[in-house]
Amino acid sequence: MAKESEPGVHVDYDYVIVGAGSAGCVLANRLSAHPGKRVLLLEAGGYDWHPLIHMPAGIAHLPKQRRLNWNYDTEPEPELRGRRLWWPRGKTLGGSSSINAMCYIRGVPADYDSWADATGDARWSWQQVLPWFLHSEDNTRGASTWHATGGPLSVSDLRYHNPLSAALVDAAASAGFVRNDDFNGADQTGFGFYQVTQRNGARCSASVAFLRPARTRRNLHVRTHALVERVLIEHGRAVGVQLRRGFRHERIHAGEVILAAGAINSPHLLMLSGIGPADHLREHAIEPAIDLPGVGANLQDHLDICTLVGSTQNITYDRINELAAGWRYLRRHDGPATSNVAESGGFVRSRLATDARCDLQFHFVPALLDDHGRHRLPGIGYTLHACYLHPRSRGRLHLRSANPAEPIAIHAGYLSDPEGHDLARMIEGAKISREIFAQPAFDAYRGNSVFPEKAPQTDRDWEDFVRRKAETIYHPVGTCRMGVDEHAVVDSELRVHGVTGLRVVDASVMPALPSGNTNAPTIMIAERAADLIRG
Repeated sequence: MAKESEPGVHVDYDYVIVGAGSAGCVLANRLSAHPGKRVLLLEAGGYDWHPLIHMPAGIAHLPKQRRLNWNYDTEPEPELRGRRLWWPRGKTLGGSSSINAMCYIRGVPADYDSWADATGDARWSWQQVLPWFLHSEDNTRGASTWHATGGPLSVSDLRYHNPLSAALVDAAASAGFVRNDDFNGADQTGFGFYQVTQRNGARCSASVAFLRPARTRRNLHVRTHALVERVLIEHGRAVGVQLRRGFRHERIHAGEVILAAGAINSPHLLMLSGIGPADHLREHAIEPAIDLPGVGANLQDHLDICTLVGSTQNITYDRINELAAGWRYLRRHDGPATSNVAESGGFVRSRLATDARCDLQFHFVPALLDDHGRHRLPGIGYTLHACYLHPRSRGRLHLRSANPAEPIAIHAGYLSDPEGHDLARMIEGAKISREIFAQPAFDAYRGNSVFPEKAPQTDRDWEDFVRRKAETIYHPVGTCRMGVDEHAVVDSELRVHGVTGLRVVDASVMPALPSGNTNAPTIMIAERAADLIRG
């Protein structure tokens, strides 16, 4: 049993971790590895029992599983024709790593060197974070300068590729882009197949990789369906949390509270606890404990534009025999059911790039995918996602009320940069997508254009297409960013400014988006944080 943190305050646990997503599962594993430390992991969702979580191609149906998803919607986005964009976030053990497309992407060295500059701490530079990526990894390709074996997180090549995914790589090559068989190697540039977080053809979520091996430890407790309502703060120190399970409220005390609830829920919880922009908190009758104007600010996300084309051959995933694919998966753990759907893609440094990094990322799907797959389009076809990797636009989160059960208002701020920087690059991504689809590799499959419905002729046409159809590609970060200025929320050891005993460890602490998918960087942050917490 841990010691008391304040006179008269009984400490039930050494660490209380709020959120069992990618970061929370890592922390639960690493912190409970010390048998003398009592660790409690709290998750608002349930257990990750659903079979569609673990069969990779189940991702096509996961959006319909409302209990596994926070199902957020943004406020009307002014620059996207007033549309509300759907933001799925995982609400189960493993968090978003239990419902994502499993692409394993780290980003590039310049991403992390910029984090080191923003925090004034070289421990966030590429040279010092790479070992923490490797610490997690168990790559089926074996150990090398860029990869490791023996870690909890299985990273592998896909066991099955749709023929159209190979056509995408060939088409990109004929359009003048290089081939690349490792986006996490010496150079990110080019097109190829994604490596994925899978083990033996099944999803290897953070829950599977990190939490499952630790569940037998007597000093680790996991509680699901626990909605944390606020952090308990006494005399400038976090001493525990208040939570609700069903109709019952409960207070739990801890030596240290760690928020790992993600870029939406961690800042929401800080605000509910009186930590955030003071005037905004008072608007909702929340007495400010710490005036931190950066809580909920600096919201960034990768905006994505999809180009869809019909197929003349019935080889897409639109009308696949799901029963046969599922039976093959159960028997052999291979075939189409092991697909992450976004099998191939690539990274491009476009003519508009402002530094040496790639500024566009592409994900190819051998199916017609619109509105996140929530509504099936008629016909069959294929889709190419394009997102701009380094947006200048910023959004913000605002409380709707002091009710913890009411979702926070998401003002994503897409395309809000006044110079049109982000819009120009989104258009460039859409143009490159059309160029790739026009290559001979797709001649045998190419049907009619679905989106855009007809070929844009002018920049105004391209702009209209982006504003009508762009959606998130699920990478929100930055709302509790680390740094040293007055708008930073946490320091370089992820401790909340102005409060002791409280840290934030998740994608919200990223000062800026990395060049690619955000799951692997979030796991790295938690690995780095666990070491900092242990001292």
